[in-house]
Amino acid sequence: MKRYYLYISIVTLFYLSCKMDEPPITSTDKKAIFSSEEGLKAYSISLYEMFPNATDQAIVEQSLVDFGATNTLGGFILKNSYNENNSSGWSWSQLRNVNYLIENNTSPAISESVRNNYTGLARFFRAWFYYGMVRRFGDVPWIDHPLDPSEKEILYGARDSRELVMEKVYADLMFAAQNISRTTDAAQSSLVTKWTAYAFASRVALFEGTFRKYHHLNLGTSADVWLKRAEDAANQVIQNSGKTLNNNYRALFTSDIPPATETILAIAASKTLGIMHQANWRWASETYGTGLNLIRPFVCTYLQKDGTPYTDRPGWQYEDFYQEFQNRDGRLNATLRYPGYMRDGKLALPVFSGYARLGYQPIKLMVDATNADDKTESTQALQLIRLGEVLLNYAEAKAELGTLTDQDWSSTIGALRRRAGITGGVDSKPTVVDNYFKSTYFPNISDPVILEIRRERAIELLLEGFRFDDLRRWGSGDLLKMTWTGMYISGINIPLDVDHNGKDDVIYYTDNAGLSAAEGLSNNPNPYKVKVSTDPGANIIQVHPAGNGTGYYLAWYTNNDDKKVWGPKQYLYPIPINSINLNPNLQQNPGWENGALNDGN
Repeated sequence: MKRYYLYISIVTLFYLSCKMDEPPITSTDKKAIFSSEEGLKAYSISLYEMFPNATDQAIVEQSLVDFGATNTLGGFILKNSYNENNSSGWSWSQLRNVNYLIENNTSPAISESVRNNYTGLARFFRAWFYYGMVRRFGDVPWIDHPLDPSEKEILYGARDSRELVMEKVYADLMFAAQNISRTTDAAQSSLVTKWTAYAFASRVALFEGTFRKYHHLNLGTSADVWLKRAEDAANQVIQNSGKTLNNNYRALFTSDIPPATETILAIAASKTLGIMHQANWRWASETYGTGLNLIRPFVCTYLQKDGTPYTDRPGWQYEDFYQEFQNRDGRLNATLRYPGYMRDGKLALPVFSGYARLGYQPIKLMVDATNADDKTESTQALQLIRLGEVLLNYAEAKAELGTLTDQDWSSTIGALRRRAGITGGVDSKPTVVDNYFKSTYFPNISDPVILEIRRERAIELLLEGFRFDDLRRWGSGDLLKMTWTGMYISGINIPLDVDHNGKDDVIYYTDNAGLSAAEGLSNNPNPYKVKVSTDPGANIIQVHPAGNGTGYYLAWYTNNDDKKVWGPKQYLYPIPINSINLNPNLQQNPGWENGALNDGN
């Protein structure tokens, strides 16, 4: 057994070191790998290095999102800070590893079904690779074999069309779905199965269909064809995989072994094997990471338990931390530190004086134990693909096609909301637009069904790495410029009992005199103390009048609002200039030519 794992490690290290134009290994080595199922299995392990590691996945949505405020502006939306000179991602080393397996998996000593299984696995990873490249750059070269250095016309060729590449991606995923033999999960859902391929196909097809629709791309394959592909792939998982929604939403993100009921693919960790990550550290530390806080406009999109909008509630604008968490979608408490939240048996409010600049500190991807808060010792598995996403993909694809029925709604969006404790509006499609949600997020969408599916997707998949891509495919990148406003407070220079438990929790003060006066009134000898400013141009936490004469909203970096930019060219990244210098036949993406900066145009 030790020799087997050592063999896997050698294969992994060797092939990941290959470049696109390196020659293949010798025929003797090839025979050892490709003449037995054991060799194919060992080689296939190396493909899993293409997935993000657990730390990468844990921080995937700590920047470039509209729903949160960070301690810095991401360079991609910071005016005049990003162009072809500091772009990245035009890397092809992983592709050779995949194509090498596909080309050499031809031994007659292995049955056709076994060969097809491993070719299917490789084609899944090729689709995974190319989906990432197309999302980032649009047109890219399609390469379906390990290149020889003599193939200059390919090495130095132009990009292939998005149409050609995405059709190849879809063909790869369908071959994978039809030929991967594994249908049940490994213990930690960390291996690719037939259902992984179908589920990922639904993600890819939904992205491509909506991107073509909302960006008005008139390519060979229509947006509707791609949306139907998304529907069909998702339906395969829904009808045949045996997956069901896990009863406990938060357990999906806090268990060392992810719930097999819903998980389709996860990144596993193990303290025993020394494979750990930084999720708790990132989401608890006041100094490490980006310090992401949710903003209040997004928090206001969580429904009430009866299924009605929170913003229909009288006086919602002036509800404090405690009040706004009452009678809400259960995922709010599963995502943020809430009134009464406990860690290691102790009350754990948001760290208002450090992390929680706006009052809303995430907990979704971290566990309640505090031992890994300052080190790389988190072991909870992290979701890559799960049934919840597939239900959303199915519902959105059908809604965009105009074929979603009440039964479809009930079994997808309704099912997700029932799990969250929502009782109203779960059995039939909505017929009335939520004007707050529409005006704040999607003023150009008038269909209440599509609006509600977008709400549901944002809440259900929050912090799982989807939001930036969703905004781009919907043509809604301007939302990345939203002002960062936070929770409502009833006053400054006074002690505040924000969780209504009878003990003062925090003092927001403007100067030492205000702090001293507030401390003299507080029943807590050591409340959080947060210095704020009423000056909109200040570089500390700001307080903006709430409009009711006494209260305020917290705000962060509003003086940088004019530095946030989004323009048409930012729906694609620029090709790095070094790559264009090496291959003059690559043409830069529109708007990024000649070192043009991200200037909002």
